[in-house]
Formats: sequence, structure tokens, C-alpha cells
Amino acid sequence: MPPATVPDVTFHTRVRNDALGGPNPFEWKDLTTAEVFGGRSVVLFALPGAFTPACSDDHLPGYEQHADAFSALGIDQVICLSVNDAFVMFQWAKSKGIEKVFMLPDGNADFTRQMGMLVKRGRQGMGMRSWRYAMHVEDGRIVKMFVEPGFRDDPPGVGLTVSDAGTMLDYLRSR
Repeated sequence: MPPATVPDVTFHTRVRNDALGGPNPFEWKDLTTAEVFGGRSVVLFALPGAFTPACSDDHLPGYEQHADAFSALGIDQVICLSVNDAFVMFQWAKSKGIEKVFMLPDGNADFTRQMGMLVKRGRQGMGMRSWRYAMHVEDGRIVKMFVEPGFRDDPPGVGLTVSDAGTMLDYLRSR
């Protein structure tokens, strides 16, 4: 069962710093759970991996497409989390034209593990990954979670039936 509040972890991200100049003007910036979720209303959706078919073709683009609708409903930020590093998350967002969804790398799977959402995907050669889910978080408190059914190690795939942007929007509109 997921926790009542988001786990206390540090995310290792990369941010642009134009003062650095050159072809790679990015630097490391650690973000704590308190910085990401504290005092804010956030929608976070987690998925198995960058550049994978359902994640790239449906899950991530759906949230990007509806980012303004989330904002209109009082959501301060929409976040995509994956057990991938900051470099992969950046290139994935760039390849998909993502500008409104914040890409949050959980490269060490610390957040995913403490959420109870870490699964083995060894059968597909993917290692340890996040199960697919979405949640609404207010000031660090998990208000609502939508977890895809069939949670288990080494599934043949992970469906996208309840953690999609449309389901989250319907929930938020009904509040």
C-alpha cells in the first residue's frame, strides 16, 4: 500500500545555466521532496521508462496536451517521473517537444522504491522500473492515486487505463 505522504528523497536533476556557456550549459541541481511538493498542488505521473512505446506515444503526450487544463484546475505543476537519469529524461522531453510537464528523474529509484511502486522488468532487459501510476499531491500529502491494475514483477507490459491524463482531469473536475 502506498504511503500517505510522498517519501523524503533527493532528486538529482540538471538545470540550464547560460552563464556556463558552451554546448552543454547545464549543471547539477538536487531537489528535495519538500522543494518539489511542499506548499503546492501537484499531479505526478510515473511510468516504466523513457522512449518506451506507451510512455512516449500516449502517457507523456497526454499530460503535456492537457497541462493548461490542469493549471486551470489549480494544479501548480504536472510532473513526469521515471526511473531514468537526468540526461535521458532531458533528451526524451526534447525528442517529444515537452515544454509544460516537468521531467523528474528518479535514477536511483529512491522515490519509486519508497512509494512501493518499484518492479523488476528483467524479462524485457529494463532492470528495475516504476509501475505506471498517477497521483494528486497537496503539500506532500497524497490525496488520490490511480495505480494501473496487475502490479507485479516482470509483466509483459503495463497498461494505460487509469493513470492517463483524462482520468486525472475527470477526478480533479469532480472534486
